[in-house]
This record gives sequence, structure tokens and C-alpha cells, in this order.
Amino acid sequence: MNTTPQTAASDASASGPSADTLGMSAAQARNAVLEEQILKDPGQFRVLTGDRPTGRLHLGHYFGTLHNRVRLQDLGVEMLVVIADYQVLTDRDVADNLAGHVEELVLDYLAIGVNPARSTIFTHSAVPALNQLMLPFLSLVSVAELGRNPTVKDEITHSRQSSVSGLMFTYPVHQAADILFCKANLVPVGQDQLPHLEVTRTIARRFNDRYGNGTAVFPQPDALLSSAPLLLGTDGTKMSKSRGNAITLAADADETARLLKGAKTDSERHITYDPATRPEVSSLLLLAALCQNRTPEQVAADIGSAGAAALKKTVTESVNEYLAPIRARRTEYAQDRTYLRQTLREGNERARAVADATLAEVRAAMNSKY
Repeated sequence: MNTTPQTAASDASASGPSADTLGMSAAQARNAVLEEQILKDPGQFRVLTGDRPTGRLHLGHYFGTLHNRVRLQDLGVEMLVVIADYQVLTDRDVADNLAGHVEELVLDYLAIGVNPARSTIFTHSAVPALNQLMLPFLSLVSVAELGRNPTVKDEITHSRQSSVSGLMFTYPVHQAADILFCKANLVPVGQDQLPHLEVTRTIARRFNDRYGNGTAVFPQPDALLSSAPLLLGTDGTKMSKSRGNAITLAADADETARLLKGAKTDSERHITYDPATRPEVSSLLLLAALCQNRTPEQVAADIGSAGAAALKKTVTESVNEYLAPIRARRTEYAQDRTYLRQTLREGNERARAVADATLAEVRAAMNSKY
């Protein structure tokens, strides 16, 4: 694995928006440029992405970012996928079965097409040098900046805990360490993750200014946004593992049908795609359209005045057909737990080599090599 700095993002940013602000409009404007550069020379880019092992991944994850990981991998972009096991230590229910949740994530990754020969899958806890970057990075952001992060606020709200630990509060900085330890310059994210990426860019810029001595130790990574809007869960709110309203990739056909049968819709019989006034119906149409590779309007036109029952039937059939090969691969991989552990072991070794090289560079920049 190449452990040298990736420079494409910083080169491309010279003609792009200010590095100080990675707002939604700026991120959208960058997407077309980034996509063109990826197709032209995918080897310029290093991607860091990943998930917390809090349960099986669901359709919101898949259409939001997972399928894009496989697309980028297959184009030839260097891909590192972190299983953020340290970031779930705040949740006792999850931490009690952490090994099981980690294996479930590896199963989901392999099932959707992440290839361990071409992508590095690793865990936080196996890469000490990554986590050691947290200390200098925390010195570069204020408590007020962490407190204003909207994604942290949302996680805290839905954590169902009476108090918040320091680990959860510093989540954006830990994510910055995830991204910067490997000097990733591209991060596939949904719209709700943009504030986290802005923290990463801020830390990279401040570290370079304070310790870089005129050179950029870290790139300021770009966001690669999913083309799919956020999918709603079966209760009409954001699809989330913690809210119990998601259809997981591992769910069988019967469970999928049961969950979608109870999905929230509205009382209007004629089915139309109108996200502003009919969010629940529109989200179901979008889900079917993504599975069918069509537009939501086309799916709505097929259903017409047949009502919510027909809509749910269409969505159920579309989802089950789309997920059938993924589920089959997942079942096959689940029979070989030794292979899952080998995948993690080899990924951890590669990630440690990258992190050790970056930490050595950071120590040199900070004059802390004794």
C-alpha cells in the first residue's frame, strides 16, 4: 500500500471553493469536478470510509454510501474501510457483543462487493497509531466547536442515555483521525455527515499552519456526496439502526415484506412523487426506483390510483429482487468465519503500517521525536 501523501484533492481545490467552508452548496459544486477526475485518474485518490459496529447495515446505508464504495473500488480508487469499534464503547448494549457486531459488518461489506484484495478493512482498536493522533488533534479545536456540531447533537439525542461521555463528545475528532491517519483526500458521505468532514478539514488546516513549516502535512479532504437523498425509515423518520425503523441488508424476504407492510404512508389513494408534501410515500417510491434503476416518477406512474397497498407491494418486490444476490453472498460468507477473521487480520496489518508512518511524520513535524 502506498503510504505517501495523496495530493489530488489539494491540487483540485486550487480552483474550487475556499478550504475554510465545506457547505452543502460547495460540496455539490465540487462533485462534478471530482467525478471527472476519478474517471480520468482514480489512482490520484485515497478514500477513507466506514461504519460503527452497532448492528447490521441497512438500505439507507447502502444507497447512501455503500454502493458508492464498491463503485470507487472497482474504478481503481484506493479504499480504506474502518470499523469504528472504539466509537461504540459508549453503548453498553453494543459493547457487550462487540465482536459479533464487527463480524456482521465484515459480512455486509463482503456481501455488497467490497474486495479485501483491493480494499483495506480494519478496526480502530487494532491501529494504535491512529488513535494516538487524537491527542494533538484535540488541541486544535475548541470545546465550543465540538458542542456546535449538529451530528453530535443528533447522536446524543438518540443515544437514550442519561449522560454523555467524553468519547461521544469527541467523536468528530476521532473521525478526523480516521481520515487523516491515511491522508485520505476523498470521503464518500451523506449530507448529514458534512459537519464532521468540516471538522476534519479544519484540523488538517490548523495542523499544517501550526506545524507544517510551509508544507502540507495533511490534505484537506473533499466530500463525495451520494446522489440519493436520505431514505426515511418505516416510521417516516430518518432510517437508522438506533431507531428500529430500518430494513437491513441481511433481512430475509419475509421480514422485508413485514416491515414494509407497516411502513407509514398517507390517506391519499393516488400515488405521486412529491417529497415536500408526501415525504413517506415519496421515500418508498425512491426506494423502489433505486432498486429498479428508474425514476420515482416512473414508479409512481405505474402505480397510479392503486393506493398504498400497491405501492408497498411494488417496493417489497423491488427490494427483495435487488437484495437477493447480496443476501446469497452474505449467507455463503457466513459459513466461513475463519475467512472473516483473516480479512480483518490482514487489513489491520496494512492499516497499522500506514498509521505508523503518519504518526512518525507528525512527531517529526511537532519536534517530539526523542
